[in-house]
Amino acid sequence: MITRRATLIGSLAGAVTAQTLVPRVTGETMLLPDPTETIDLWPGDAPGLPSPPPQERTVERSIDPRRPDRAVTGITRPRLVVFRPARANGSALLVAPGGGYARVVVDKEGFEMGRLLSARGWTVFVLFYRLPGEGWADRADVALADAQRAMRLIRARAGHYGIEPARVGAMGFSAGGHVCADLATRHAASVYRLIDAADALPAKPLAAAPIYAVQAMDPALAHPGSRELLLGPNPSADVVRAHSPAANVTAATPPIFMVHAEDDRTVPPANSVVFREACKAAGVPVELHLFAEGGHGFGVRGAAGKPVALWPALFAAWAKTYGLG
Repeated sequence: MITRRATLIGSLAGAVTAQTLVPRVTGETMLLPDPTETIDLWPGDAPGLPSPPPQERTVERSIDPRRPDRAVTGITRPRLVVFRPARANGSALLVAPGGGYARVVVDKEGFEMGRLLSARGWTVFVLFYRLPGEGWADRADVALADAQRAMRLIRARAGHYGIEPARVGAMGFSAGGHVCADLATRHAASVYRLIDAADALPAKPLAAAPIYAVQAMDPALAHPGSRELLLGPNPSADVVRAHSPAANVTAATPPIFMVHAEDDRTVPPANSVVFREACKAAGVPVELHLFAEGGHGFGVRGAAGKPVALWPALFAAWAKTYGLG
Protein backbone atom coordinates (compact mmCIF):
# COMPACT_ATOMS: atom_id res chain seq x y z
CA MET A 1 0.00 0.00 0.00
CA ILE A 2 1.11 3.55 -0.66
CA THR A 3 1.18 5.10 2.78
CA ARG A 4 0.13 8.59 3.79
CA ARG A 5 3.70 9.12 5.04
CA ALA A 6 5.15 8.28 1.63
CA THR A 7 2.68 10.62 -0.06
CA LEU A 8 3.62 13.41 2.35
CA ILE A 9 7.34 12.84 1.77
CA GLY A 10 6.64 12.84 -1.95
CA SER A 11 5.06 16.27 -1.68
CA LEU A 12 8.01 17.55 0.36
CA ALA A 13 10.57 16.17 -2.11
CA GLY A 14 8.26 16.62 -5.04
CA ALA A 15 7.97 18.62 -8.19
CA VAL A 16 11.13 20.43 -9.17
CA THR A 17 11.04 22.83 -12.07
CA ALA A 18 13.54 23.17 -14.91
CA GLN A 19 14.53 19.53 -15.03
CA THR A 20 17.45 18.61 -17.28
CA LEU A 21 16.38 17.35 -20.69
CA VAL A 22 17.14 14.10 -22.45
CA PRO A 23 20.43 14.42 -24.43
CA ARG A 24 20.19 15.11 -28.13
CA VAL A 25 22.60 14.93 -31.02
CA THR A 26 22.54 17.82 -33.50
CA GLY A 27 20.49 16.90 -36.53
CA GLU A 28 19.41 13.49 -35.25
CA THR A 29 16.11 12.00 -36.38
CA MET A 30 14.70 9.50 -33.90
CA LEU A 31 12.31 6.86 -35.18
CA LEU A 32 11.09 6.29 -31.62
CA PRO A 33 10.42 9.39 -29.53
CA ASP A 34 12.47 9.95 -26.41
CA PRO A 35 10.60 10.38 -23.15
CA THR A 36 10.31 13.98 -22.03
CA GLU A 37 9.90 13.46 -18.28
CA THR A 38 13.09 13.75 -16.25
CA ILE A 39 13.99 14.18 -12.57
CA ASP A 40 17.16 15.92 -11.47
CA LEU A 41 18.68 14.10 -8.51
CA TRP A 42 20.22 17.03 -6.68
CA PRO A 43 18.96 20.55 -5.98
CA GLY A 44 21.66 22.82 -7.32
CA ASP A 45 25.10 21.34 -7.99
CA ALA A 46 25.77 17.66 -7.38
CA PRO A 47 28.11 17.02 -4.42
CA GLY A 48 31.84 17.35 -5.08
CA LEU A 49 31.55 19.28 -8.35
CA PRO A 50 35.04 19.76 -9.85
CA SER A 51 36.37 23.09 -11.02
CA PRO A 52 36.18 23.59 -13.88
CA PRO A 53 33.17 21.29 -14.21
CA PRO A 54 32.89 18.72 -17.00
CA GLN A 55 30.83 19.70 -20.03
CA GLU A 56 28.08 17.30 -20.98
CA ARG A 57 28.50 15.90 -24.48
CA THR A 58 26.46 13.35 -26.41
CA VAL A 59 27.92 11.35 -29.28
CA GLU A 60 25.87 9.21 -31.67
CA ARG A 61 27.92 6.11 -32.43
CA SER A 62 25.45 4.39 -34.75
CA ILE A 63 24.97 5.03 -38.45
CA ASP A 64 21.57 3.29 -38.42
CA PRO A 65 18.71 5.61 -37.33
CA ARG A 66 16.70 2.54 -36.39
CA ARG A 67 19.32 1.56 -33.81
CA PRO A 68 20.58 4.71 -32.04
CA ASP A 69 23.59 4.29 -29.77
CA ARG A 70 24.22 7.53 -27.92
CA ALA A 71 27.04 7.83 -25.40
CA VAL A 72 26.98 10.66 -22.85
CA THR A 73 29.98 12.05 -20.98
CA GLY A 74 30.49 15.05 -18.69
CA ILE A 75 27.29 14.51 -16.71
CA THR A 76 27.07 17.28 -14.11
CA ARG A 77 23.28 17.10 -13.71
CA PRO A 78 22.67 13.48 -12.69
CA ARG A 79 19.07 12.63 -13.47
CA LEU A 80 16.40 10.05 -14.11
CA VAL A 81 14.54 9.63 -17.40
CA VAL A 82 11.07 8.22 -16.80
CA PHE A 83 9.31 5.55 -18.85
CA ARG A 84 5.69 5.23 -17.78
CA PRO A 85 3.74 2.06 -18.61
CA ALA A 86 0.30 2.14 -20.17
CA ARG A 87 -0.90 -0.06 -17.29
CA ALA A 88 1.29 0.16 -14.21
CA ASN A 89 1.87 -3.00 -12.18
CA GLY A 90 2.74 -1.04 -9.05
CA SER A 91 6.48 -1.75 -9.29
CA ALA A 92 9.41 0.35 -10.45
CA LEU A 93 12.91 -0.36 -11.73
CA LEU A 94 15.97 1.85 -11.56
CA VAL A 95 18.11 1.05 -14.63
CA ALA A 96 21.82 1.95 -14.83
CA PRO A 97 23.30 1.68 -18.35
CA GLY A 98 26.92 0.67 -18.86
CA GLY A 99 29.83 2.35 -20.56
CA GLY A 100 32.95 1.28 -18.69
CA TYR A 101 32.65 4.26 -16.31
CA ALA A 102 33.93 6.34 -19.25
CA ARG A 103 30.47 7.14 -20.62
CA VAL A 104 26.79 6.31 -20.09
CA VAL A 105 25.39 4.32 -23.01
CA VAL A 106 21.83 5.55 -22.92
CA ASP A 107 20.11 3.71 -25.79
CA LYS A 108 20.91 0.00 -25.89
CA GLU A 109 21.18 -0.45 -22.10
CA GLY A 110 18.93 2.39 -21.02
CA PHE A 111 16.14 3.57 -23.27
CA GLU A 112 15.64 0.19 -24.98
CA MET A 113 15.27 -1.39 -21.56
CA GLY A 114 12.92 1.38 -20.50
CA ARG A 115 10.64 0.68 -23.44
CA LEU A 116 10.80 -3.10 -23.02
CA LEU A 117 10.22 -3.15 -19.27
CA SER A 118 7.55 -0.43 -19.23
CA ALA A 119 5.66 -2.45 -21.85
CA ARG A 120 5.56 -5.21 -19.22
CA GLY A 121 4.07 -2.86 -16.62
CA TRP A 122 7.07 -1.53 -14.73
CA THR A 123 7.62 2.19 -14.26
CA VAL A 124 11.24 2.55 -15.35
CA PHE A 125 13.73 5.20 -14.31
CA VAL A 126 16.92 5.28 -16.40
CA LEU A 127 19.83 6.71 -14.41
CA PHE A 128 22.31 9.23 -15.83
CA TYR A 129 25.01 8.90 -13.19
CA ARG A 130 28.23 10.85 -12.71
CA LEU A 131 31.42 9.36 -14.09
CA PRO A 132 34.15 8.85 -11.48
CA GLY A 133 37.11 9.76 -13.68
CA GLU A 134 35.90 13.29 -14.41
CA GLY A 135 37.34 15.02 -11.36
CA TRP A 136 34.60 14.52 -8.76
CA ALA A 137 35.49 14.45 -5.08
CA ASP A 138 35.10 10.95 -3.57
CA ARG A 139 35.30 9.57 -7.10
CA ALA A 140 34.67 5.93 -6.21
CA ASP A 141 31.34 6.71 -4.56
CA VAL A 142 29.79 9.30 -6.88
CA ALA A 143 27.81 6.78 -8.95
CA LEU A 144 26.65 4.99 -5.79
CA ALA A 145 25.57 8.32 -4.30
CA ASP A 146 23.52 9.01 -7.43
CA ALA A 147 21.95 5.53 -7.26
CA GLN A 148 21.08 5.88 -3.56
CA ARG A 149 19.58 9.32 -4.13
CA ALA A 150 17.63 8.01 -7.14
CA MET A 151 16.10 5.15 -5.13
CA ARG A 152 15.01 7.56 -2.42
CA LEU A 153 13.48 10.04 -4.87
CA ILE A 154 11.56 7.26 -6.63
CA ARG A 155 10.11 6.17 -3.29
CA ALA A 156 9.38 9.77 -2.32
CA ARG A 157 7.32 10.18 -5.49
CA ALA A 158 5.67 6.76 -5.39
CA GLY A 159 2.18 8.22 -5.12
CA HIS A 160 2.74 10.39 -8.17
CA TYR A 161 3.77 7.39 -10.28
CA GLY A 162 1.26 4.86 -8.95
CA ILE A 163 3.89 2.56 -7.46
CA GLU A 164 4.30 1.06 -4.03
CA PRO A 165 7.36 2.43 -2.22
CA ALA A 166 8.55 -1.02 -1.19
CA ARG A 167 8.38 -2.38 -4.73
CA VAL A 168 11.37 -0.64 -6.30
CA GLY A 169 14.13 -2.78 -7.80
CA ALA A 170 17.41 -2.07 -9.56
CA MET A 171 19.03 -3.30 -12.77
CA GLY A 172 22.36 -2.43 -14.34
CA PHE A 173 24.59 -3.42 -17.24
CA SER A 174 28.38 -3.79 -17.33
CA ALA A 175 29.75 -0.81 -15.36
CA GLY A 176 26.12 0.07 -14.65
CA GLY A 177 25.93 -3.47 -13.26
CA HIS A 178 28.63 -2.42 -10.81
CA VAL A 179 26.46 0.57 -9.85
CA CYS A 180 23.57 -1.86 -9.34
CA ALA A 181 25.62 -4.39 -7.32
CA ASP A 182 27.24 -1.62 -5.28
CA LEU A 183 23.76 -0.30 -4.45
CA ALA A 184 22.59 -3.80 -3.50
CA THR A 185 25.48 -4.36 -1.11
CA ARG A 186 26.13 -0.81 0.14
CA HIS A 187 22.65 0.73 0.08
CA ALA A 188 23.07 1.85 3.70
CA ALA A 189 26.59 3.28 3.29
CA SER A 190 26.87 6.98 4.06
CA VAL A 191 28.29 8.40 0.83
CA TYR A 192 26.64 11.83 0.71
CA ARG A 193 25.26 14.42 3.09
CA LEU A 194 21.50 13.99 3.49
CA ILE A 195 19.69 17.04 2.15
CA ASP A 196 15.90 16.70 2.37
CA ALA A 197 12.94 14.57 3.41
CA ALA A 198 13.48 12.06 0.61
CA ASP A 199 16.76 11.04 2.23
CA ALA A 200 14.83 9.64 5.19
CA LEU A 201 13.69 6.80 2.91
CA PRO A 202 15.67 3.59 2.36
CA ALA A 203 17.89 3.18 -0.69
CA LYS A 204 17.78 -0.63 -0.60
CA PRO A 205 16.24 -2.18 -3.73
CA LEU A 206 13.64 -4.88 -3.24
CA ALA A 207 15.67 -7.00 -5.68
CA ALA A 208 18.64 -6.33 -7.95
CA ALA A 209 19.75 -7.53 -11.38
CA PRO A 210 23.39 -6.85 -12.32
CA ILE A 211 23.64 -8.00 -15.96
CA TYR A 212 27.09 -8.99 -17.34
CA ALA A 213 28.29 -6.79 -14.54
CA VAL A 214 31.67 -5.42 -13.67
CA GLN A 215 31.98 -6.64 -10.09
CA ALA A 216 35.49 -7.58 -9.01
CA MET A 217 38.06 -4.82 -8.62
CA ASP A 218 40.91 -7.29 -8.10
CA PRO A 219 43.18 -7.08 -11.19
CA ALA A 220 42.80 -10.82 -11.79
CA LEU A 221 39.11 -10.40 -12.69
CA ALA A 222 38.53 -6.69 -13.09
CA HIS A 223 37.68 -4.87 -16.28
CA PRO A 224 40.85 -2.72 -16.36
CA GLY A 225 39.28 0.47 -17.69
CA SER A 226 36.39 0.46 -15.23
CA ARG A 227 38.74 -0.29 -12.34
CA GLU A 228 41.12 2.56 -13.13
CA LEU A 229 38.38 5.11 -13.73
CA LEU A 230 36.54 4.11 -10.55
CA LEU A 231 39.47 3.71 -8.16
CA GLY A 232 42.28 5.68 -9.74
CA PRO A 233 45.83 4.43 -10.15
CA ASN A 234 47.36 2.14 -7.53
CA PRO A 235 44.42 1.77 -5.13
CA SER A 236 45.09 0.11 -1.79
CA ALA A 237 43.84 -3.37 -0.98
CA ASP A 238 41.25 -1.84 1.37
CA VAL A 239 39.91 0.41 -1.40
CA VAL A 240 39.74 -2.53 -3.82
CA ARG A 241 37.80 -4.59 -1.29
CA ALA A 242 35.45 -1.72 -0.40
CA HIS A 243 34.38 -1.41 -4.03
CA SER A 244 34.13 -5.11 -4.93
CA PRO A 245 30.47 -5.97 -4.29
CA ALA A 246 31.14 -9.67 -3.62
CA ALA A 247 33.27 -8.63 -0.64
CA ASN A 248 30.36 -6.63 0.77
CA VAL A 249 27.49 -9.12 0.55
CA THR A 250 25.64 -9.54 3.84
CA ALA A 251 22.29 -10.87 4.96
CA ALA A 252 20.94 -7.36 4.23
CA THR A 253 21.70 -7.73 0.49
CA PRO A 254 18.46 -8.11 -1.52
CA PRO A 255 17.78 -11.08 -3.84
CA ILE A 256 20.08 -11.06 -6.86
CA PHE A 257 19.45 -12.04 -10.51
CA MET A 258 22.38 -12.23 -12.94
CA VAL A 259 23.02 -13.02 -16.59
CA HIS A 260 26.42 -13.46 -18.23
CA ALA A 261 27.78 -14.99 -21.43
CA GLU A 262 30.60 -17.51 -21.26
CA ASP A 263 32.24 -15.90 -24.30
CA ASP A 264 32.36 -12.43 -22.73
CA ARG A 265 35.93 -11.25 -23.42
CA THR A 266 35.41 -7.81 -21.86
CA VAL A 267 34.12 -8.66 -18.37
CA PRO A 268 34.99 -12.26 -17.42
CA PRO A 269 31.93 -14.29 -16.39
CA ALA A 270 33.82 -15.19 -13.21
CA ASN A 271 32.72 -11.74 -11.99
CA SER A 272 29.18 -13.05 -11.75
CA VAL A 273 30.23 -16.46 -10.45
CA VAL A 274 32.19 -14.90 -7.58
CA PHE A 275 29.24 -12.68 -6.72
CA ARG A 276 26.93 -15.70 -6.74
CA GLU A 277 29.23 -17.58 -4.37
CA ALA A 278 29.24 -14.62 -1.98
CA CYS A 279 25.44 -14.48 -2.03
CA LYS A 280 25.18 -18.20 -1.34
CA ALA A 281 27.60 -17.92 1.57
CA ALA A 282 25.54 -15.09 3.09
CA GLY A 283 22.19 -16.81 2.56
CA VAL A 284 21.04 -14.27 -0.03
CA PRO A 285 18.67 -15.64 -2.70
CA VAL A 286 20.53 -15.62 -6.02
CA GLU A 287 19.89 -16.80 -9.56
CA LEU A 288 22.63 -16.81 -12.21
CA HIS A 289 22.12 -17.67 -15.88
CA LEU A 290 25.26 -18.42 -17.87
CA PHE A 291 24.81 -18.62 -21.65
CA ALA A 292 27.40 -20.10 -23.99
CA GLU A 293 27.12 -17.28 -26.53
CA GLY A 294 26.40 -13.59 -26.32
CA GLY A 295 29.67 -11.76 -25.82
CA HIS A 296 29.54 -8.50 -23.89
CA GLY A 297 27.00 -5.71 -24.01
CA PHE A 298 24.26 -7.69 -25.72
CA GLY A 299 21.37 -5.97 -23.92
CA VAL A 300 18.33 -6.80 -26.04
CA ARG A 301 19.47 -5.93 -29.55
CA GLY A 302 22.64 -8.05 -29.38
CA ALA A 303 20.77 -11.04 -27.98
CA ALA A 304 18.37 -11.41 -30.91
CA GLY A 305 18.39 -14.88 -32.45
CA LYS A 306 20.43 -16.44 -29.63
CA PRO A 307 19.35 -18.41 -26.55
CA VAL A 308 20.47 -15.44 -24.40
CA ALA A 309 17.49 -13.53 -25.85
CA LEU A 310 15.41 -15.33 -23.20
CA TRP A 311 16.93 -13.33 -20.39
CA PRO A 312 14.25 -10.57 -20.08
CA ALA A 313 11.52 -13.21 -19.76
CA LEU A 314 13.59 -15.08 -17.18
CA PHE A 315 14.05 -11.86 -15.24
CA ALA A 316 10.32 -11.07 -15.36
CA ALA A 317 9.40 -14.50 -13.99
CA TRP A 318 12.07 -14.27 -11.28
CA ALA A 319 11.06 -10.75 -10.25
CA LYS A 320 7.45 -11.75 -9.68
CA THR A 321 8.53 -14.33 -7.11
CA TYR A 322 9.86 -11.46 -5.00
CA GLY A 323 6.86 -9.19 -5.47
CA LEU A 324 8.51 -7.03 -8.08
CA GLY A 325 6.03 -6.98 -10.93
